[in-house]
Amino acid sequence: MSIRRNPGKSVPVNRVAGNPMIVVKVHNNDVDFALRILKKQVQKSGLLRELRHKRYYEKPSERQRRQKREGIKNTRKRERALLGF
Repeated sequence: MSIRRNPGKSVPVNRVAGNPMIVVKVHNNDVDFALRILKKQVQKSGLLRELRHKRYYEKPSERQRRQKREGIKNTRKRERALLGF
């Protein structure tokens, strides 16, 4: 297991078998702050989203359609960001 620090972050990311593990250290018994950091990291990593998708079997054709829709959505979002809307 190797530990890699994110630049500008104080929270290490452990890698076991190629999969990232989210690790949050609690300093001075500040559990609320650590929980906020954990929630941000879980959302940023897309872990909950992936778990929701894997809750039920998704046919390959449905998965491809969903990924295509998400790609179109992300492209439109990037274009809006470039235009400043």
